[in-house]
Amino acid sequence: MMSTSRTEKRIRFAGICLAIGLVIEALCLLWATPIAFIVFVAMGGLLMLIGLVVYLYATVSDPVAGD
Repeated sequence: MMSTSRTEKRIRFAGICLAIGLVIEALCLLWATPIAFIVFVAMGGLLMLIGLVVYLYATVSDPVAGD
């Protein structure tokens, strides 16, 4: 079994959030009701934002990897 570091787990979680957010936004583009915009922004946008913030935090908070 391969060992995964905390950074890899955070990046994987960020990728999953981004992928789910993109799927939600793509589905909302096919849905032609006013509530689709709210779902597009609220759920899709929130998941995209969470994925982006977690990814940036994972890359910045990585312990000294270059030494």
